Amino acid sequence: MALQITNNSGILEINGNLNSQNTNSFNNYFNALLESTNFITISLNNVVEMDINGLNTIVGLYKKALTKNSIFYIIGQENQRVVDLFNAEKLNYLLRKDVA
Repeated sequence: MALQITNNSGILEINGNLNSQNTNSFNNYFNALLESTNFITISLNNVVEMDINGLNTIVGLYKKALTKNSIFYIIGQENQRVVDLFNAEKLNYLLRKDVA
């Protein structure tokens, strides 16, 4: 399944696979977005598959946002595959249930 990013009331929903085949374009998209805004919320609840490359890309974007004093929320606790990957890498503290 191809990667699709949908803006749903300010939350950027990631749909499909986030893996080594598309992390470059994903990274470029969000790097450009970080240059123009200081608040990003992404949802990983609809990610079908994510590998370590996808996780590392998200972590890199998160760290970049921190250095720019930007807010970068990662929603994904509804997706057990995502939770398992974040837990395996001891990064589960990055995941939020929602933005409220």
